Amino acid sequence: MVPADLRYTKDHEWVRVEGDQATVGVTEFAAQQLGDVVFVDLPAVGKAVEQFATFGVVESVKAVSDLFAPIGGSVVEANAALADRPELVNSDPFGEGWMIRLKVADAAQLAGLLDPAAYEQLVASS
Repeated sequence: MVPADLRYTKDHEWVRVEGDQATVGVTEFAAQQLGDVVFVDLPAVGKAVEQFATFGVVESVKAVSDLFAPIGGSVVEANAALADRPELVNSDPFGEGWMIRLKVADAAQLAGLLDPAAYEQLVASS
């Protein structure tokens, strides 16, 4: 399932922009590929992240994977629930399993992301 109100990266992260804030997470496809998530390392509030740069790490029973920011900005919140319940990334990747919220630096960066149809094509070809 690919929600229509999000933008996506080729690395399987999603972003939802509301006003000047963006919520970021990994897609359902990424969560399935990772397997059972056991740990998520997220940046501190106030940290600046650049578009497509690493902002954290997700560790699963299969592998450790970097997380890449779909859009640049300053971290205003990290999902504290993931510290105790990293499995939310698997069970609800587009909801309670979100990773960070950013104050958007440049909304024009959204133009460089995949729309839902393009992301579905990417997943289908994987």
